[in-house]
Amino acid sequence: MHREAWPRLLATLIRWTGGVELAEDALAEAFARAAALPPGERPDHPEAWLLTVARRVVVDAVRRDASLRRRLPVLGAHLVEAAGPGNPAAAGDGTPAGATGTGDDEDPALVAPGGDDRLGLLLLACHPDLPPADRLALSLRFVLGVPTADLADVLLVEHAALSARLTRAKRRLQRSGLRLAPPADAAERDARLPDLLDTVHLLYTTGHTAPSGTALGDAATRRAALELAAAVHRLWPDEAEIAGLRGVLLLTEARAGVRVLDGGDLVTLEHADRRRWDRALTTRGLVLAARGLEGGGRYGLLAGIAGLHTVAPSWERTDWDRVVLLYDGLLARWPSPAAALARLVALARTAAGPERALRDLDALEAAAPLAGAARRQALAVRGHLLASAGRGPQARAALLAAAAAERNAAVRAHLERTAAEV
Repeated sequence: MHREAWPRLLATLIRWTGGVELAEDALAEAFARAAALPPGERPDHPEAWLLTVARRVVVDAVRRDASLRRRLPVLGAHLVEAAGPGNPAAAGDGTPAGATGTGDDEDPALVAPGGDDRLGLLLLACHPDLPPADRLALSLRFVLGVPTADLADVLLVEHAALSARLTRAKRRLQRSGLRLAPPADAAERDARLPDLLDTVHLLYTTGHTAPSGTALGDAATRRAALELAAAVHRLWPDEAEIAGLRGVLLLTEARAGVRVLDGGDLVTLEHADRRRWDRALTTRGLVLAARGLEGGGRYGLLAGIAGLHTVAPSWERTDWDRVVLLYDGLLARWPSPAAALARLVALARTAAGPERALRDLDALEAAAPLAGAARRQALAVRGHLLASAGRGPQARAALLAAAAAERNAAVRAHLERTAAEV
């Protein structure tokens, strides 16, 4: 429940209380009380129970704070000569703004779009008045519950630096007075939508291949990303980039069930049993990918690449020239290390060959030194290219270096096996 329900419950509480820290503290207290329940007293509906308890904790905390503010002047009066009786500010009943003591009434302006509190908070966190670095960090950490260490790995920053950034971002958000509401017009929507799509895509990425841990990925995280992508698509059904995002997620999810063998070994796309891919997800994903590709945006191009892999009868018979062409278009719009490295893997399969791809990799690393997850990925790609070029000892060294730096145990084991095979 903590892993799967925390982000959803926290989103509801933040919307209700208007504060991140108060909502976090109350939800943590609710889970602590749940953990202390005897087995015979466990609730039939744990998620509703947790939300009710957390709301009561919030109300109690605010009432205590209001009571303290009323009493402090009186308690300190005898220490100050000629002190008056005090004039505490009216504090009401201590219920958070926009909520009643029971939490049954809602401010209509705060009702989340599509009935999904996470989506409403994402739209807030992606507000253009917030610094760009804060938008993804706030969205992924506090709305969607990605652990700080994993988030630092995804965003290619140090853990301590990200923790400090998150603290500053929470305070800035609480002081800003921004209301949780859908974009008021098309211009405001356009300003927030790219960050919103990036957040959903990164969430799915962390569930597809976890930055750390023993499991390759996490189905619950992927499912949350798919739900959010569907919710965004319902709000803006005619937006090609949203169709592209859903397309690439569905096509990737169609392959998820055969990425791991019974013994836990990772299976790459090259060696996947394509007959076992989910046909329903594949069909829906291809339709959305075609719609997204018409728009020519980042996610439309990613969906087009995923579609080419999906319709190919095998790894060897993939239309690699067209894949490289789509990657060229993607890099023109999104010049990221991940896209550049993936393009090199495709380039090696064309007439250019692995040696040309290795020279391009050298140029990429010389132009801008890679760090963190990008550096590990570059080492793995180098090992793959060297093996394809027949340079075994160098390939083995690169793969082992990538394995040594890898934080995900399943990926690390795969790199070590590949190095042994080389």
